[in-house]
Amino acid sequence: MSDHDHDHSHAPSSLKSLLGVITLTGAIFFAELIAGFLSGSLALLSDAMHMLSDSTGLILALLAMLVGRRPPSSRATFGHRRVEVLAAALNAVAVTIISVWIVVEALGRFGQSADIDTTTMVLVALIGLVANAISAMILTRRQHDSLNMKGAYLHVLSDLLGSVAVIVAGLIIAFTGFVAADTIASLIIAALVIPRSVALARTSVRVLLNQVPEGVDTREVERRLREVPGVCEVHDLHLWSTDGNQALVTCHLVVRQEGYSQVLDAAQGTLREMGIEHSTIQVEEPGHKGHEHVCGH
Repeated sequence: MSDHDHDHSHAPSSLKSLLGVITLTGAIFFAELIAGFLSGSLALLSDAMHMLSDSTGLILALLAMLVGRRPPSSRATFGHRRVEVLAAALNAVAVTIISVWIVVEALGRFGQSADIDTTTMVLVALIGLVANAISAMILTRRQHDSLNMKGAYLHVLSDLLGSVAVIVAGLIIAFTGFVAADTIASLIIAALVIPRSVALARTSVRVLLNQVPEGVDTREVERRLREVPGVCEVHDLHLWSTDGNQALVTCHLVVRQEGYSQVLDAAQGTLREMGIEHSTIQVEEPGHKGHEHVCGH
């Protein structure tokens, strides 16, 4: 017996948002790449590399969303939403690797003199800042739709912070001649991005491993179900998520009376109060437990 109410109404809006952001990000990547070589700015090149990883990640997120929108089938009864989680994990790993590369390059550049065209550096970074701000505004309302969209938002936010760091570094170099500001800006970009990308990777892995979703207390769920009138035992309780947003529950409830439908309705109502809309519950008589293999809880 189950209760399922899948809502994919956010998908078209998320799709349009991604398409718009991919266009902006791709354009800024080419602008920063060319300007980075012309100006000699490591910070600008670092930000361009972020743009490259982000463009690739956003395209991957778009493809994952298109696959994820496919309906459940006989071979994929849960649908394909977990493809978006996999994309989020790959995006997070990519951003982390690029950030580490920036740190290595920046550390190797300390103490070296460099001729940096600050005018080109600041001008292109300002253009990037505007484009990234527009992209961030587009994705802000969509970042909670799925882990995939959260990963896309992370990419854009990292680019926004990167543009700010490049602008500040360019102004410092222009007015003080402190060339190391370019290298320091690169390190700041990496320091701002790495914790967020690692957190997203950790959350994605939790989903892929079918672990209990963050914010859901298994013991509290079991306790609340035991308090449902008519329930004398709860076992085989499992909680997981296919997309990182919606928790799924399966469990067996042993009841001591007739009126299974009332017990089922009350149990699912209890789960809804805890924010769990999707549940599959098997209701049993006390003597049934001895005829099955009990696992888990």
